Amino acid sequence: MLKRMPFLKLLAIAQTLLLARRHFQRLNARDRRRLSQLVRRGPRMDSQERKELRHLIAKLEPRAFAASTADAFSPFPLPRWLAGRR
Repeated sequence: MLKRMPFLKLLAIAQTLLLARRHFQRLNARDRRRLSQLVRRGPRMDSQERKELRHLIAKLEPRAFAASTADAFSPFPLPRWLAGRR
C-alpha cells in the first residue's frame, strides 16, 4: 500500500507523526501507561476515569498540536495568536 501512496502524502504523515510524538512525550511514563489503559476501556469508563482522561489529554495540549500541525502544512505563516507564539 505504501508503494502506491504519493511521496508527499507519506512525508505529510511522517511529519504529523513526529509532531504527535513531541506532544505525547510531554506525559511521563506513568501518565502514558494510564492514558493507554483509559483509551482501551472506551465507553465503559466511569465518571472519575473520564475526568482523569480529560486531565491527561489537557497535558498533551491539543490546541498547540493542532496549531503546530496546521503551521507545518500551511503555505502561509499562521497568526501568532493562533499558533501560540508570543
